Amino acid sequence: MPLERRLAAILAADVVGYSRLLGIDEAGTLAALEDRRANVLEPLLERHRGRVVKLMGDGVLAEFASAVNAVQCAVELQQGMGEANRGIASDQAIVLRVGVNLGDVVVEDGDLFGDGVNVAARLEALAEPAGICISGSVFDQVRGKVKARFEDIGRQPLKNIAEPVQVYRIRPGASAPDGEDRPAGAALPLPVKPSIAVLPFDNLSGDAAQAYLSDGITEDIITELSRFHSLFVIARNSSFAWRGESVDVRRVGRELGVRFVVEGSVRMAGERLRITVQLIEAATGNHLWAERYDRAIGDLFEVQDEVARTIVATLAGRLENAEVRSAARKHAGSLPAYDCVLRGIEHLRGYGADDNRQARELFERAIALDPSYALAHAYLALALLVEHGYDKAPAAIKDRVLELALAALRLDPGDGRGHQVLAQAHLARGAVDQAMAHAERSMAFNPNDATAVEQVGLISIRAGRAAEGIDLIRQAMRLNPYHPDWYWTDLAIGLYAAHRYAEALDANRRIAAWKSPAHLARLAACYAQLGRLDEARAEAAELLRVKPDFRISRLVASYQDPADAEHERDGLRKAGLPE
Repeated sequence: MPLERRLAAILAADVVGYSRLLGIDEAGTLAALEDRRANVLEPLLERHRGRVVKLMGDGVLAEFASAVNAVQCAVELQQGMGEANRGIASDQAIVLRVGVNLGDVVVEDGDLFGDGVNVAARLEALAEPAGICISGSVFDQVRGKVKARFEDIGRQPLKNIAEPVQVYRIRPGASAPDGEDRPAGAALPLPVKPSIAVLPFDNLSGDAAQAYLSDGITEDIITELSRFHSLFVIARNSSFAWRGESVDVRRVGRELGVRFVVEGSVRMAGERLRITVQLIEAATGNHLWAERYDRAIGDLFEVQDEVARTIVATLAGRLENAEVRSAARKHAGSLPAYDCVLRGIEHLRGYGADDNRQARELFERAIALDPSYALAHAYLALALLVEHGYDKAPAAIKDRVLELALAALRLDPGDGRGHQVLAQAHLARGAVDQAMAHAERSMAFNPNDATAVEQVGLISIRAGRAAEGIDLIRQAMRLNPYHPDWYWTDLAIGLYAAHRYAEALDANRRIAAWKSPAHLARLAACYAQLGRLDEARAEAAELLRVKPDFRISRLVASYQDPADAEHERDGLRKAGLPE
């Protein structure tokens, strides 16, 4: 008899820390789980036409005919669990992770099997506590139809799944984007300076593969605007969180805390390029300026500069003395090299097993096409650092990275990204003072560049100025409200260094659910310094399960003051980790 197959949307949910909850109060945990199933899960499944495939002790697998219904159910499930946890101590709250996938499943005696189910389960494991991860196939069905914040986290390698899967994260129960304790969606206060967010330009070329070009143009305009001290510019990562949504500029302005929003589109046909841009006042929706550029592809860089200058002139009434990079410095004659850099950046931000290699090869190709292209040298240096684990990279790789970063600055001494990469190269070698000098130069060139501000914050922590570093990282979080998790990682490092262990623990808990050995080590140290030794030892045990050869003595940290490094090792010893 042939196997019965069908296309289905699969929701997988699991309780975070189930064994720990049972250890605290087994009877109470089981009773609470039964209550949540009866009063939260089952009514939602009925409302959204889902069916339970199977119940596990700490989880559920459900099937839906519609991806929209599955995601809407997931969002409301997390919201319902949040409501049910009100008034309950955080260490006793029942918190879920949820994954949703759309795929082919095999049906057998009412149960479901196959990659469609397996991917949903892997996505659930990838989700952060109280969060949701969905596959790209689900996102394609639900964008514009479900009201939720979708964050593209790239192609992710999933255990026992042959190919990386495009993943989007939803945080329906998350705190306000900059980490302050406000309700989700609440307005951020407006800066004193004119503030602006540039949303991802729409790709109207009719070819999804050309999206990297519209993304690159958007990002370059953000970079140009960031050079003006008179503006407050939201980082790319937060602007791009709105990709794929039907945008309400009033909501964008409220949630990102900006007065103005830029929207646009890009259409490329042969050697012609059409870019439309509009500048909108977020509170009213009024259009302050709009323009359409219909030019030869070779005029791309001049158009980007003109857009940046016009926006600044419109908002600030004048151009300040900060220089915008000219088209000549962007190498207008090397569009194929520029194309390689844009494609390389797209891969560098990915999480696929082969993305780092592809990024490196594209940056190498860009340099071969145009040896004088500074940005290609800078990104190749960064790609090598990423590929080889930053400070864990072999000495020969660190030397090559330093050589490339220095070459980038010789070619363009005024490019902030070159200084950023050189700072990272010095930090990987433990040269904190040199790293700080270039990080501060980068921030001076682009005061709105959240990555530059965050980098100065981390290096300040490594230099023994934890309080200063914490303030800078929080400033970067405001510039980039939907910032990546490594902002939380660096903030947690700073808070620990400042002996603010409870706050460090909270920052560590905000990091996404895939727990690296370094993350587990930081959690163990925080618990140990707080005197919560059972929890410290539990994290240490998990760390040794994931990385059995972990030793404190192998921990690499670029602290300038040996006392700071010893303080880090002290927490790990207290957690019971081996020397």
